Amino acid sequence: MGAGLTAHGLVKEFAGVAAVDGVDLNVKPGEFVSLLGPSGCGKTTTLRMIAGLEQVDEGEIRINGEDVTDLPPQKRHLGMVFQNYALFPNLSAFENVAYALRVRRRPRAEITARVNEMLDLVHLTDAARKYPHELSGGMQQRVALARALAISPSLLLLDEPLSALDAAIRESLRAELRRLHIQLDVTVIYVTHDQAEAMSLSDTVVVMEKGKVSQSGTPQELYNHPKTRFTASFVGASNRQETTVERSGQALAIRWGEGSLPLATGSEHEGARVIATWRPEIASLHPEAGETSTGLSGIIELVTFLGPITRFDIRVNGAEEAVMVDVPSNGSAAFLPGQRVSISVPPDQIRLFPL
Repeated sequence: MGAGLTAHGLVKEFAGVAAVDGVDLNVKPGEFVSLLGPSGCGKTTTLRMIAGLEQVDEGEIRINGEDVTDLPPQKRHLGMVFQNYALFPNLSAFENVAYALRVRRRPRAEITARVNEMLDLVHLTDAARKYPHELSGGMQQRVALARALAISPSLLLLDEPLSALDAAIRESLRAELRRLHIQLDVTVIYVTHDQAEAMSLSDTVVVMEKGKVSQSGTPQELYNHPKTRFTASFVGASNRQETTVERSGQALAIRWGEGSLPLATGSEHEGARVIATWRPEIASLHPEAGETSTGLSGIIELVTFLGPITRFDIRVNGAEEAVMVDVPSNGSAAFLPGQRVSISVPPDQIRLFPL
């Protein structure tokens, strides 16, 4: 099983600006953890501090309980895969994978056996004698992955390893990574700005914003129960609007344009300005027109086919932005551009965040 990792209060500044500002991590042995966020949020800098490639200004890093904060990279027993593959162009796939083992002066027979095992693991046995320029991007990334795994690292660190690949190869390698993680029971820390990658690969996702952790949890927790405005907007598609929580009889509601949406909870926000969000797939569309006190009414502006779902962008009177509603594609034929529809939103699916 892979190693556990804890990081406490990590801080890294560049030219007086904090790129990482008090980040805490707790990675269990064998866990797949993704650091997710936009460019500049501090995720790669955090990974590089774990790897020993960036000096920690403040904080502590422990691997299996051992303080490695000040250890050089070669003494942390880590494997790392970079975005740009970082293969040696003058070495074959076999020799690239063998490199770290040769540096460690392993016996020749052991090196041969281990390299062949790793190339077989990533389905590249037939490409062992090929050089990087003779391999596709996906094959080069698999060589880099085999090289990182060859030394049986305590932790496998991956810095946006799929971002330079086309969509089909990226999806294939995503499945390959998940298979390898389960098969090898290795601890993985994975950096990405692609939420689909993070959600499909990870046991735990750490959402980062401006050098801090916005929220950490399972993909399901982050998607269904976001605790911050940033998590709600960055993870998955959301409708959002600044509004006021008002009392309507015995119930609470929010204004959305000229319509109103009832709330299941939110008494602590009564009378306050909030950001309200809800997911496009939780709403229902109805072909009949009509303003109601418990829903929205609008005109379909755009219809986008997305495979299993079809997304409708609907202009609601008085709303700043069009409302998105996702409908299963096999039931979407009843709705057409220019049609007036009503929208109902389950009250318990609306999230409120204070301004």
